[in-house]
Amino acid sequence: MKAQIGLIGLAVMGQNLALNIARKGYTVSVYNRTASKTREFFESRVKGEPIIPTYDLKDFVESLEKPRKIVLMVKAGSAVDDTIEALLPHLDPGDLIVDGGNSHYLDTERRFKYLSERGILFLGMGVSGGEYGALHGPSLMPGGSRKAYELVEEILMKIAAKTEDGPCCTYIGERSAGHFVKMVHNGIEYAIMQAIAEVYDLMRKVMGMGSFEMADVFEEWNKGELNSFLVEITAKILRKVDEETGKPIVDLILDKAEQKGTGKWTAQAALDLGVPTSSLNLAVVERVISHFKGEREKLSQLLKKERKVVRDDHLLEKLKGALIFSTFLSFSQGVWLMNVASREFGYGLNVSEVLRVWKGGCIIRSKMIDFLREIVTDSGDHLLCDRSTRFLKEYLDDVKEVLKVAQENLVPVPVLSASFNYFLSMTEEKLPANLIQAQRDFFGAHTFERIDKEGAFHLDWWEGVV
Repeated sequence: MKAQIGLIGLAVMGQNLALNIARKGYTVSVYNRTASKTREFFESRVKGEPIIPTYDLKDFVESLEKPRKIVLMVKAGSAVDDTIEALLPHLDPGDLIVDGGNSHYLDTERRFKYLSERGILFLGMGVSGGEYGALHGPSLMPGGSRKAYELVEEILMKIAAKTEDGPCCTYIGERSAGHFVKMVHNGIEYAIMQAIAEVYDLMRKVMGMGSFEMADVFEEWNKGELNSFLVEITAKILRKVDEETGKPIVDLILDKAEQKGTGKWTAQAALDLGVPTSSLNLAVVERVISHFKGEREKLSQLLKKERKVVRDDHLLEKLKGALIFSTFLSFSQGVWLMNVASREFGYGLNVSEVLRVWKGGCIIRSKMIDFLREIVTDSGDHLLCDRSTRFLKEYLDDVKEVLKVAQENLVPVPVLSASFNYFLSMTEEKLPANLIQAQRDFFGAHTFERIDKEGAFHLDWWEGVV
């Protein structure tokens, strides 16, 4: 019997995805460059599922029914190109390769063109949900040609997470659309994680709260407006105790945050496309700053920070409001970037459908997405409109008070602050950019526009200066 789909790459994500597919009733052929990895997976984790282990790439390809459908779960970068090159001699026109890794969208764009010229179909598919999601139901973001998507649509719909609005999978759009959307998903993820971390930091440094107390608060918040995967796991993390020391494990983790690059790519794409994503950008910057642990320790000795403990439920409510405010604007900035990219690159995105796919399985799934979907068609490129502005105004005083407390106690809150200033800038009729344009024209003859007449103007700024 031929397998209905093949999967290459048997790290934990690949293993779990293969098991997910097989448990939905499909026969899966698997291959890993290291044969022992395939053997170990088959012997230790496969319990009667219709999974065929193969140990030679040619045998792997020949084990698949035509047109062949092959999912790559290998490390993003050169490994994807190497695997594609190894596969090509064994494939026929009309066969399909699906890259399920976190590839850069420009790499996906290049691979799509390269494989199309050789008659091979290609999908760049964002997969969110981590190891658990891969096994039990991820959020899937496949992009490429619709013809390619239709070959695997049934399988993807079966293995995806499910919500009341359906499977968390849809055809995202043309060529590299799937990986671009997954990249933006991760950029939003960076910002929300950083905002949660800043609220946590104020709780422990200003309010003097212990981990279990904070866990209680996040658990309570998760029952309401802030209901989300990230708030849920924050409460669980704060409750986890180290078996050796009996201390909360979070207090023993070094404060250096790693990153795989997707947040940075989001910031770069936003700057290239001229879209303001300050909350997302600052989240990346803060991870970079966290890596300078030695420098931070030295400099901390030069600035003694006096902090007064404030045990006040009133401040907790303000922190909750600030987090709601920042979470909404993180989504808003990401939506703006996707809309502009869709026009610029011809993706044909349906942003409401993208948000629907994010309702389950993925890392940024949250109750707030229902509200975002209600307003996405009323707000143009971003999510700022009459209704959302009224919503955000309800939390403006909360953010102001939180920022004041943070400043008084010298606690850095870059994403909460960036979200606040982003909103103020977007709702400000007159910004001081007129002075910047005058400065640019003064030293660089870059010209400027006027408010009272059409055209581009340049002045000799030295003449007539008093």
